[in-house]
Amino acid sequence: MQTIAILLLAAGRSSRMRGQDKLAEQIEGQPLLTQMCRRAKATGLTVFVTLPDPAHPRVSLICDATPIWVPDADEGMAASIRRGVAALPDTVDAVMILPSDMPELTTQDLLTIAEHHTDNSRTILRATAQNGTPGHPVLFPRAYFSALQSLSGDQGARPVLRMGPITPIALPAQHALTDLDTPEAWDAWRKQR
Repeated sequence: MQTIAILLLAAGRSSRMRGQDKLAEQIEGQPLLTQMCRRAKATGLTVFVTLPDPAHPRVSLICDATPIWVPDADEGMAASIRRGVAALPDTVDAVMILPSDMPELTTQDLLTIAEHHTDNSRTILRATAQNGTPGHPVLFPRAYFSALQSLSGDQGARPVLRMGPITPIALPAQHALTDLDTPEAWDAWRKQR
């Protein structure tokens, strides 16, 4: 059986939150980052979280996860992916990568993606909304790890997504798309709930 790790990306600056930290926003009575760590851990998979440095306030928000420091986090998402994948143990055969600011992703959503991965597969698994719009998380087999470790800039893993066959996996409603980057987005999301 393949070993899958979950990599939560949490090293960004929350620059569009105008001084607030979106990962410290409360959902279900807990900071978002804490809740995302718990949901990921409930899958039974090993969980890693990228963070800027050991002194960052987010360090106190993670639980049941291994931190990975990203001193060059200001470069963008690629730095987090690069450092995160490089730090994975050799026993990991695939990595499920997701931003930590996606409050609608559930433990079951993560399990749904993991369950579609098969031994020795080169297929990238990408979550979509119910209507097929691509989103997160994305599961990359080990065959793509070296490419993920070569990423640069703030375009995330787009160049690697162009490399391989992708199987879309629909998650409920907008779970794969809802990310909250501004105070207005948080307000609107809370009103809908």
